[in-house]
Order: sequence, then structure tokens, then C-alpha cells
Amino acid sequence: VAGKYRIDPALVHFIIRAESNYDSFAISDKGAMGLMQLMPATARQYGVNNIFDSAQNIEGGIRYLGDLVKLYDGQTRLVLAAYNAGQEAVRRYKGIPPYPETKAYIAGIMKNYKKPLVQTSNPLYRGFDASGQFILTTDPSLIKVKKD
Repeated sequence: VAGKYRIDPALVHFIIRAESNYDSFAISDKGAMGLMQLMPATARQYGVNNIFDSAQNIEGGIRYLGDLVKLYDGQTRLVLAAYNAGQEAVRRYKGIPPYPETKAYIAGIMKNYKKPLVQTSNPLYRGFDASGQFILTTDPSLIKVKKD
């Protein structure tokens, strides 16, 4: 699923470990649920009908994570702060909120992830352009004929 949304799968695993320790039925004291600890409103926003269904929870969580990556230009610490404390807290504090839980959450993930920017991947397409020239590109609209 991480590949589908071009999010670094390593980051997704670190988030799941920190959020739920891979417990599909985890519920936080604040009401976040499932593997990626989605709040009910966030789950609904991202089309998650059964928050305890691992596949739905992960897909919704990764879609949300992808939006945070775009919103914060891939800055890992801000993405993690918003995932943990919420976008409103990041906005209000103009950065990482001073919450001990959020600071520990970011530090715990960064201990393993160690990348200042969230790595996204762009799919690579190969084929031939309109003139018949073989090309490799990240823009599928440039491919006119696919030949393998």
C-alpha cells in the first residue's frame, strides 16, 4: 500500500510500531484506533469503513500520511508531529508542539528512520515517445507506445 501512494514503507512500519505495536484492535485513551491509530473522523475522511480492518486502516493511514507529507513538504519531524498531535497543534505552535508525548513520539521514530525528509518514490515508466525514441520517464503522458 505504501508503494501505491509513494510513501516510504520503512516510515509506515515505524509509525505502526509506535502507534499500535502491530495490534489491529488497539484503542488509545484519546480514541484513536487500529494499526495506524486513526481517529474516527480521520478514518471517515479517508474512506475507512471498518477501522479495525487492517487493510482499510493501513490504506487510510497511508493516504493521510501522504497528505501530511505534501502539506509539510516532506519534513519528517513536522509530518510526525501532525500525525501524532494533529495539524491544528502544529499550526498553533508554528512547528512541533511542546507536548512531551509528541516529542517522545518523534524522537522514537527518528531514532530508526533518521531521514530529515520523507522519501517518496515516483514510478518510472518506459516506452517510446511520439517520434519512436525509447525513453524512461516519471511522466506517463510522454509514453506513446509501450514495447517490452
